[in-house]
Amino acid sequence: MWNDVDQRIRRAFSNVRQGFRAVLTRVDSAGDVQTVQADALAGEQLQDAELFQHYGYSANPPPGSMAVVLPLGGRSSHGVVIATEHGSYRLKQLKPGEVALYSDEGSKIVLKRGRLIEVECDTFSLRCKNWQVNASEQASFTTPTLSTSAQLVAQGQIKGNGGMAIQGSVTVSGDVVAGGKSLVGHQHNGVHGTTSPPL
Repeated sequence: MWNDVDQRIRRAFSNVRQGFRAVLTRVDSAGDVQTVQADALAGEQLQDAELFQHYGYSANPPPGSMAVVLPLGGRSSHGVVIATEHGSYRLKQLKPGEVALYSDEGSKIVLKRGRLIEVECDTFSLRCKNWQVNASEQASFTTPTLSTSAQLVAQGQIKGNGGMAIQGSVTVSGDVVAGGKSLVGHQHNGVHGTTSPPL
């Protein structure tokens, strides 16, 4: 009797399409949910299958990305893509626990071991109302130009080891030291004697 039941279950499952792999050929990112066209490894083609991603994260996978498709109700026509991967662009050699965002052009943000966040790109642009970085040791920028459209406010010292070129006015509430000379405490020797320090 149990053999008959097992055979019936196997026959029922054989008519239900299981999850399968596919290769994406096109992504339409215009709608509320992205849809894809894909070639399944079994030879079938998917049209307008939905690509589901986690809230707060969105990617448009390039053609050639591998995908895992889950056919809802066992039908390929109701398949949804639940995961994608592209081995040519995926960041490799991540250590256990590290997390990365990356693009096919090589831009990346990596949350590395040792509480280090590494950003690599050609142009870094922030558009937010308030950006706050709490780095307990240091924050460094390796770039030929670091610019701001308004004020640069520093609670501590600003050091210009390669010199400083300033266009416009500078307001300083503390002392400014240039070439070892204090702006607050310096004096000038002239024909009429030594001047008093600046007020």
